[in-house]
Amino acid sequence: MNFTEYFKFTRSRSDRKHIKMEWIEKAFYSPIFEHIQIDGRIRRWAYIEEVNKYLRIIVLEDEKTIHNAFFDRNFKIESL
Repeated sequence: MNFTEYFKFTRSRSDRKHIKMEWIEKAFYSPIFEHIQIDGRIRRWAYIEEVNKYLRIIVLEDEKTIHNAFFDRNFKIESL
């Protein structure tokens, strides 16, 4: 697992700094849903029980580098 500079920068934002690395790893290694975007980037979601939210991460086309991680307020399990 690698990280873009953008990811490292956004980790310091107040709305993202509480996202635990273990949650990001869960979304990376054990997503409940995955979607490949037109640009080749990969969206992966994991449900985080501790906060009762879905975490979305964006992985680059190399399938190793995380570009973004945030709680997705619009994700619904019914969309699976």
